Amino acid sequence: MLVKTFRWAFAVTALGLAAGVLYDGWTALGIVAILSVLEISLSFDNAVINAGILKKMNAFWQRIFLTVGIVIAVFGMRLVFPVVIVAISARLSPWNAVHLALTDKDRYQELVTDAHPSIAAFGGMFLLMIFLDFIFEDRDIKWLGRLERPLAKLGKVDMLSVCIALIVLLVSAITFGAHAHQHGGAHAGKTETVLLAGIAGLITYMIVGGLSGYFEDRLEAEEEREHEEEEAAERAGKPKSAVKLAGKAAFFMFLYLEVLDASFSFDGVIGAFAITNDIVLMALGLGIGAMYVRSLTVYLVRQGTLDDYVYLEHGAHYAIGALSLILLVTIQYQINEIITGLVGVVLIGASFWSSVRRNRALRTAS
Repeated sequence: MLVKTFRWAFAVTALGLAAGVLYDGWTALGIVAILSVLEISLSFDNAVINAGILKKMNAFWQRIFLTVGIVIAVFGMRLVFPVVIVAISARLSPWNAVHLALTDKDRYQELVTDAHPSIAAFGGMFLLMIFLDFIFEDRDIKWLGRLERPLAKLGKVDMLSVCIALIVLLVSAITFGAHAHQHGGAHAGKTETVLLAGIAGLITYMIVGGLSGYFEDRLEAEEEREHEEEEAAERAGKPKSAVKLAGKAAFFMFLYLEVLDASFSFDGVIGAFAITNDIVLMALGLGIGAMYVRSLTVYLVRQGTLDDYVYLEHGAHYAIGALSLILLVTIQYQINEIITGLVGVVLIGASFWSSVRRNRALRTAS
């Protein structure tokens, strides 16, 4: 099962490392390998969150997630996205931005770094909304009960997560603007850009998350109705309509997963510049890492890991909350990628251990 699920990741690893050697020798192989490890360590929480969504989709859409989805993840976010950022921020054509990335790597890195505040604001707000919506929902299973019970009660207030997210964005933008104005530099006068990017992240979350939730609710209602009328409703048209509805629901969930992956990849793309400013090596290394994260997502779903270790999803969402705040802090201050990765690993590790202890206690009680 393990080898079968990760076979594409192993194949992409071999091809990616070989391409690195052919592109720039054995040094490139080391850089690609380091970038792969960086991506996996920063995105492990992404795999857990994705698994919670992917388990609602059938085998066909799981394959789409691993095939079409990985093309979007590798070429879209790890290769095209940095070029688009440079093209927009420097007001260049896409072709000139690609030319700059290949011929003047220092200037290219400088432009991407200059665009970091808007990238961090967008990704930070999107991830913050995921975290807030999770902790304000009243769940049967609670990991940190003393914290989660009162938060679930607060969650009954309409639009609370949106209000908190906007307050966090406003504080981040004002603090960033005051710091930039005081010290001058490349980011001075970009408070409005941070605000607009953050609001765009919030709107993106509400649109994509709202659509996927809407179709998921319709799918569940349809399945429940069909279950109740199963004996009386054996007409040929009903299964067909159910399949069509499942397709819509799965499509919007897939779209939600891709936007979620994009938000998770921001820190990896920016952090990769600490290792190399070569766009080809960056795409190879981060692409290999992204493939492992996606294969891990499918593995967690097929093994039923989230059902066996019930607190894992909680730990991953707390890691998302931490990552969202880290992204917003990096608008003004630089934070080492090792710290970012360790925060996620520690939170997920703690939730896994809590799940193991819970399972032991249940076995003992029975």
